[in-house]
Amino acid sequence: MTWPLHDDPGAFGGLPERPVPDRCRFAVLPIPYDGTSTWRKGADRGPDALLAASANMELYDIETGGEPWRAGIVTMAPVLHDGPPEGMVAKVRAAADDLLDRGLTVVGLGGEHSVSIGLIQAHAARFPGLTVLQFDAHGDTRDSYEGSPNNHACVMARAAEVADYVQVGIRSLDAAEAPKVRPDRTFYAHEIGDGCDFIPAVVDRLSGPVYVTIDLDVFDPGIMPSTGTPEPGGLAYRQVVRTLAAVAQRHRIVGFDVVELLPDPRNPGPDFLAARLAYQLMAYLTARQ
Repeated sequence: MTWPLHDDPGAFGGLPERPVPDRCRFAVLPIPYDGTSTWRKGADRGPDALLAASANMELYDIETGGEPWRAGIVTMAPVLHDGPPEGMVAKVRAAADDLLDRGLTVVGLGGEHSVSIGLIQAHAARFPGLTVLQFDAHGDTRDSYEGSPNNHACVMARAAEVADYVQVGIRSLDAAEAPKVRPDRTFYAHEIGDGCDFIPAVVDRLSGPVYVTIDLDVFDPGIMPSTGTPEPGGLAYRQVVRTLAAVAQRHRIVGFDVVELLPDPRNPGPDFLAARLAYQLMAYLTARQ
């Protein structure tokens, strides 16, 4: 069964008006692309579902005591593409370049994970010495998959061409990917367990400016079933946000994305989790500033 797109999900956070981008801190960039996913389809509906859910958040953040929306959040028109991923990557890169030129912090909303490639490329070109912090159930280090180097399974292979990276929550690899794993920069879910003792090591592995890419399948499917490939044994919400808080305290996070939301209108909880996660990271960034 397929579900329709929201006619107008509105601006992020349900903010009553769309402000002038150059007066804002954050630019939310929806990228409703689902051209390379290999199991369940529907991630193209993710940005609209996340935006619609975000209208129901409280905009005061208890943890930081702040209101990130006051720094300015503008919701951009979506980046639309209906063909091979190479064209999508180019469009996303151009859109991100334009927003970075304006001094905005880009918040990408996927769409499947291939949308992150253009975002990472734009940030790596702008911020020398960039490190990508990947939260994900999958390694995504194939050089090519199903005929394309820009498949969702190749995101970190493309990231490695322009930046260093650290992986958190990994619990699914192809045998060909195993030799590429760097043990000192890979935090497997089965090693992390249920605690937060791993967080200082993650923070220590990072250097320079940091770009964060969050594939929602990093979470256990008990709290995040709405992904294309829900892998068992995932992380808890608090583990992820505590990691983000620690990273924001020690490093400069220059941009981030939240991807792979495959919404189910019968269960809006995961949509709200994704929206709140994006806003929580905005709260950490504004609190640090």
